[in-house]
Amino acid sequence: MNERMKQRPFLALWSLAVVASVAAFVVHLGLRGRIVDLGYKLGRARAEQGRLREVKRVLSLEAASYETPQRVEMVARTLLGMTPPPPERVVPVRWVVKIQDEQAQEGAAPDPAAPAGDPAAPQAPAPGGSP
Repeated sequence: MNERMKQRPFLALWSLAVVASVAAFVVHLGLRGRIVDLGYKLGRARAEQGRLREVKRVLSLEAASYETPQRVEMVARTLLGMTPPPPERVVPVRWVVKIQDEQAQEGAAPDPAAPAGDPAAPQAPAPGGSP
């Protein structure tokens, strides 16, 4: 019986070692599976990042093309149906500056609502008004 008592701790320790080894192997397999899954997700994320960089590059080029005067005019004429204004609707900016300078010399504050135009020149209707 004495020999049987000596084998019990050995069997218990051996069983514990086997259970611990199996548990470690299962954890290892689980972590390995998780690493593979994360690798695939990382690959998909990098592919998406590359696709988005390409989209950003294309959109930047497109935005730059919209900044050219020729493109703005083409879009205004074709998509928006805009036409150049008739000459009587054009108010040169130098008239506005001249009137503001005259008002400043007289001591009056410039009136932003005042019609823009040279007093000696024929008055053009205000932009946005009826012709």
